[in-house]
Amino acid sequence: MMIRQSGDLPVRFAASAGLAGLLFGFDTAVISGATDSLRTAFALSPTGLGLAVSAALWGTLVGATCAGGPGDRWGSRTLLIWIAAAYLLSALASALAPDFWSFALARFIGGLAIGGSSVLAPVYISEISPARRRGFLVGLFQFNIVAGILLAYLSNFLIAAMLPEAVAWRWKLAAAALPSLLFLILMLDLPDSPHWLANHGHLVRARLAAARLKIEAGDWMETGQQEAGARLSWRHHARPILLALAIATFNQLSGINAILYYINDIFAAAGFSHFSADMQAVAIGIANLCATLFAMTIIDSVGRRPLLLTGAAGTCLALSGVTAIYATGAGAGLLLPLLILFIVSFAISQGAVIWVYLSEIFPTPVRARGQALGSATHWILNAIISFAFPVIAARSHALPFAVFALAMAAQMLVVWFCFPETRGVALEEIDLDGHRTATQPAH
Repeated sequence: MMIRQSGDLPVRFAASAGLAGLLFGFDTAVISGATDSLRTAFALSPTGLGLAVSAALWGTLVGATCAGGPGDRWGSRTLLIWIAAAYLLSALASALAPDFWSFALARFIGGLAIGGSSVLAPVYISEISPARRRGFLVGLFQFNIVAGILLAYLSNFLIAAMLPEAVAWRWKLAAAALPSLLFLILMLDLPDSPHWLANHGHLVRARLAAARLKIEAGDWMETGQQEAGARLSWRHHARPILLALAIATFNQLSGINAILYYINDIFAAAGFSHFSADMQAVAIGIANLCATLFAMTIIDSVGRRPLLLTGAAGTCLALSGVTAIYATGAGAGLLLPLLILFIVSFAISQGAVIWVYLSEIFPTPVRARGQALGSATHWILNAIISFAFPVIAARSHALPFAVFALAMAAQMLVVWFCFPETRGVALEEIDLDGHRTATQPAH
């Protein structure tokens, strides 16, 4: 069951689908520039503000959990069109919301789109990419997430500088409408995945899509028909399920989202009373973007395992240093360099690898559901850890970072002994037993 690329896949196909990541990042970060105005506009209590801000996260959990089945049934590309429409609707409805409940509903819809994006965009890109460039092209999704976060910060800053506060928050949220509309237009122009089409018996359409994508059709159509209707199950997919759970769990046990969400509190606890929040976001955001881009350029030559191992070592070292600062009360001047080391180490490892790896390790008939399993685990732990972090930090600033550092040490051992390398292996060959290791790059 081989798919071979007769030439270089046009980057524009993967880049178009990768715009889902840009909207993912933008929609996640843009709310940071509207919280004060929301409190005033809707007369919100702290509880009400928390509900307004977290509405998107709850939508994300639902979207990530539920997107896999429909994706395998109707195809990732079809679902991504609806996701693009959801992003557009959420941006406009959030900006025009007359009251709290309509705003929360609009943000919940945006969360559904974020969760669905985290499942279906990597799957789609993986299935239209040649094995030798799959890591880079799927990595565009993560790169766009990081770029979207920076774009949201920049957009918030510019709009705040130009408009009065009473209306600026609405324009900040409406800004996502333009990239959402562009994403919708581009997705309408893309073909369905030949893998998915063949797996569902649409052989003529599969051949047309393969021709457009410059993919040579071999025996994959017949094999795909035989596998249609398969279900994700422990009996048949135990190892990829465990790998998906492990990579998603370690992703969040690094503390990445807790650190990004509470970065101002982290610096304040170390004594930085006048440290600029905007400058923190820019410095860490730029480091994240540069490291992600670097990882994308080497992931297909270095491989997934070496990046995971190197990043785990770097994050463990950085987190241990932060733990020592809080435990001893000394060395506060090293906090920013250590956090930048942490962000860079995370970006070149978990940040760049997670969506690629999840999109590779499951067979085609259950790939979206497998991706959904990993993505849902990621988001559920995100919610739990983000809630628990300030509670634990209130008792001991050092303790959460010590836990994160130990988790990264454990990750090194798990990756070393349990994670196969998928670099350069065609998706169909990984499908054979769910854990083939790379030997030679696919042609």
